[in-house]
Amino acid sequence: MKSKIMKKNMIKCTALVLTIMTAIGLAGCGKNSKSDLEYVKDKGTLVVGLDDTFAPMGFRDKDDKLVGFDIDLARAVTKKMGVKVKFQPIDWSAKEGELKAKNIDCVWNGMSATPDRQKSMSLSNKYLKNRILIMSLDPNVKVNSADDLKNIKIGTQADSSALEAIKKSDKYKEFKNNISEYKTYDEAILDMKAGRIKAVAIDEVYAIYNNKNKDKLYESPFNFGADYYAVGFRKGDTKLTKEFNKAFKEVIDSGEAQKISEKWFGKNLVVFEGYDK
Repeated sequence: MKSKIMKKNMIKCTALVLTIMTAIGLAGCGKNSKSDLEYVKDKGTLVVGLDDTFAPMGFRDKDDKLVGFDIDLARAVTKKMGVKVKFQPIDWSAKEGELKAKNIDCVWNGMSATPDRQKSMSLSNKYLKNRILIMSLDPNVKVNSADDLKNIKIGTQADSSALEAIKKSDKYKEFKNNISEYKTYDEAILDMKAGRIKAVAIDEVYAIYNNKNKDKLYESPFNFGADYYAVGFRKGDTKLTKEFNKAFKEVIDSGEAQKISEKWFGKNLVVFEGYDK
């Protein structure tokens, strides 16, 4: 009799444990099945990951205040989305990891829409058309074609859009020994002042900022072409990406995006373009 009672009690306990585990599992599944759009809407804030040293996209001014084109644009777009924005400085080389760990909701800081990033992230529409220019402190330095780079020493920023564009040139093997890499564009320009290089390959957006606030650089006729910027969300996060694109289009249609661009660049560099399939 006692053994039967004990057996019944064990069955009841096992059933209770299974019920609790199932409830926990279902609760966990509900949480994990929540889309990133719901996740952002629920907390009411979009956390933007950025390198806060990239002028004029997102950087610190003399009062240590975070300013820039992307900063102004992010505030305008998130307002349309009905959420607040929080800017989170990150190690730029670890941006994909920061996204996966949910430390940030997106990467927004003059990030090039490269084929590799289209594979590793859910990218927004291209929102800005940048170009990779060749510029010099000396107005007499003129690069008319990639062939001229075999005779001119130029510098650029390491791990930059400019360096990516340079390496894609079909003449790269012929002039690669003339390329010097620097931690920042400013360091490259300092080396140009010292006479160790003749020109720099540089993002147009930074060149505009530089010419407005620092030494004047002169543009060569030849450049490495267009480079488009996009905002990166977690891979497969199509709902939040779609909502972002919708809000961004509203900021463009209202004319606010153009005003922000003209404030920082003196002209409208804003675009709204998809990707070739």
